[in-house]
Amino acid sequence: MKKLPKWIREWLPIIAIALVLSFTIRTFVVQAVYVPSTSMVPTLQVNDRLFIEKISNPENFQYGDIVVFAPPIQGNKDLFIKRLVGKGGDTIEVKHGFLYRNGVKIEEPYLKEAMNYDFAPVHVPANHYFFLGDNRNGSFDSHLWPTPFVEKKAVIGKGIFLYYPFNHMRIM
Repeated sequence: MKKLPKWIREWLPIIAIALVLSFTIRTFVVQAVYVPSTSMVPTLQVNDRLFIEKISNPENFQYGDIVVFAPPIQGNKDLFIKRLVGKGGDTIEVKHGFLYRNGVKIEEPYLKEAMNYDFAPVHVPANHYFFLGDNRNGSFDSHLWPTPFVEKKAVIGKGIFLYYPFNHMRIM
């Protein structure tokens, strides 16, 4: 059997370790995602890129966190990026253009305009979440889905750092 050239024998273990580390980090720790739509404008623009962290338990996410998840839409294979506005046990409602959580009007300074729709009160089940895009009038999100709640197991991670475009880099 022919012996591999020296340069291959030297580089092969390094490349193998790099591939295993890369796969492990992307699968379990941090993942890069891009923004495909205007649903999070003005906070995120189309083609922005951000890192999401995948270690934290979604139960520890805070209201207002930007989260990546698989939506409860049959046949959909895309991941969505939206803002967390409701957790299990909450009652969510939109009336007169404003979001209410458990009967309390929520101040949302990141929105450009009030919502042009009302949404009857819904109770978020345990281990589920309710998400809305920051472009509330142009976002396909929980208020439009047949099943408006996202299961905990469908949550992929939370946005931590916007890295592109470079002139908009910031911690989220």
